[in-house]
Amino acid sequence: MIPQSFIQDLLHRVDIVDVIDRHVKLKRAGANYVACCPFHSEKSPSFTVSQTKQFYHCFGCGAHGTAIGFLMEYSGLGFVEAVKDLAQGMGMVAPEERSENPQRRRSEGEDGEDLHAVMLTAAQFYRSALKDVPRAIDYLKKRGLSGDIAKKYGVGYAPEGWQNLERAFSNYQAGALTVVGLVKQNDEGRRYDIFRDRIMFPIVDVRGNVIGFGGRVLDTGEPKYLNSPETPLFEKGRELYGLYQARRAIREAGRVIVVEGYMDVVALAQHGVEYAVATLGTATTPMHVQKLLRQTDEIVYCFDGDAAGRRAAWRALENSLGQLADGKELRFLFLPQGEDPDSYIRQHGKEQFEKLLGEAIPLSKFLLNELLSHVDRNTNEGRAKLLQEAKPLVKEIAAPMLSLMLRKELAVLAGFTPEELDDKFDIKPQPTSRPQYQKREAKISQPKRLLMLLLGNWMLCRNISDEQLALLAANPEYASVVDVIEFSRRNDQSSVAYFNEATRNSPHVGIFEEAESLAIKDPMEEEAAAADIESILRSLEEKTVEIEFGQLSSTELKTEEAKARWRYLNKRLAEIKGVGRIKSELGISS
Repeated sequence: MIPQSFIQDLLHRVDIVDVIDRHVKLKRAGANYVACCPFHSEKSPSFTVSQTKQFYHCFGCGAHGTAIGFLMEYSGLGFVEAVKDLAQGMGMVAPEERSENPQRRRSEGEDGEDLHAVMLTAAQFYRSALKDVPRAIDYLKKRGLSGDIAKKYGVGYAPEGWQNLERAFSNYQAGALTVVGLVKQNDEGRRYDIFRDRIMFPIVDVRGNVIGFGGRVLDTGEPKYLNSPETPLFEKGRELYGLYQARRAIREAGRVIVVEGYMDVVALAQHGVEYAVATLGTATTPMHVQKLLRQTDEIVYCFDGDAAGRRAAWRALENSLGQLADGKELRFLFLPQGEDPDSYIRQHGKEQFEKLLGEAIPLSKFLLNELLSHVDRNTNEGRAKLLQEAKPLVKEIAAPMLSLMLRKELAVLAGFTPEELDDKFDIKPQPTSRPQYQKREAKISQPKRLLMLLLGNWMLCRNISDEQLALLAANPEYASVVDVIEFSRRNDQSSVAYFNEATRNSPHVGIFEEAESLAIKDPMEEEAAAADIESILRSLEEKTVEIEFGQLSSTELKTEEAKARWRYLNKRLAEIKGVGRIKSELGISS
């Protein structure tokens, strides 16, 4: 775990404009910088970066965050990886608070070995070995691979024989070699290489670290593909082959193709289709889908057209439903019988392959077609079966508008009204939302306004007195504001950027993000913001005093304490209203 003090220091030093500009070309627009959003397709810029607040926000898709958050979303990094990446760029080394529990740092072996370094050494050994084996080179040439593509993907060769890695590592008995899945030990205690006589495809994470390997036989043998086992570095359900190399092409193309084999990815790249990735000997998982939807708005699953391909496609569909979002598109491409992406593009070329991509079936159509393919819609029993099989799938869909349209289509197919179908599916009607333009024109509530002013002018948090904080704390609707002020007091040298990172798991994170975006959209000078804050706090105090004064006035004041309190409130109310009257007479808005 990285200490919070380091994260705070890092965010003080880093400039979000420099970080984002390395990936997305920014243009100055007044006090801020703008660009077309890298997280959704648009023609006019709605992506805004505030240098003063060290925060980005897209008014089109809602993407927002700090420099750390940007790297997480843009590059698909985890929090720790994003912090380390930023720190490296600033010449800083991110310390980690060591934990003694069994699940300590994933990249460290039992004896403290650097597992990433072990994997890199193996990858370099396999690449070097390829040069000395004409048979392996001929195999790659026959598959149409150039030296440049082989180099880009780090393709290598694991030689024949049982202990070739002994040449690459000074200590072949090291435990790290077994931890990362390069070496096994038999019942007699003899160690041997797992990968032998195979073309080797290094699997790298989003930071370019080698975390596993896929090995393909050259001629005949079983299994055809052999993948690294699950290790502290490598989880098949989380990783995708080729994603590291394909990220830029994915963003430029606006889509990603998911295929099943390493050779498919490499062959597509060889022919100019560089935005393909492959699952690693497992079905597409929700984590895969989530990771890809961070990169692009469109995923095309490309499968063989046989029964096995359709089964794989259906599993991909099932695991995608919970990750769907309106505005994102998932489609399915089934190649002609006997073809895979590798063979098809080598025979027909890029243009014909991309033409096929354009004809891929949308997820909703594939779902309905599959359900209808094994029911008789002409009978009541068939229609009932259709709805029975559709119900758990439709309820899983995370995209509200897509779910609604699918339910309407299913209702027509089954002879139901949409309301009847929703009732059978146990789906509660959603309240009708107001049009977007009305939302924008709606008056911002006082708590949200105050939050917006404080997050837009962070230093003003320190101007709030103890009495004002107590006033806010006494009103539950200002709970989020109290959190901001108390955070500022606990972290005297903090910034709004650090606040955003430190409150990722706050129950108020939604309103924080909304207020932050409002602050970027409608910036205010510190002096004007301070006056506005004072006005809001005075209004809140007036309301609070009026309520208590009214309650006391409606009762018989029996004690001296109650009478003194009544007199104080009466005087305070006159003072507050007097200030308001004077400002009104001077034409000052409050």
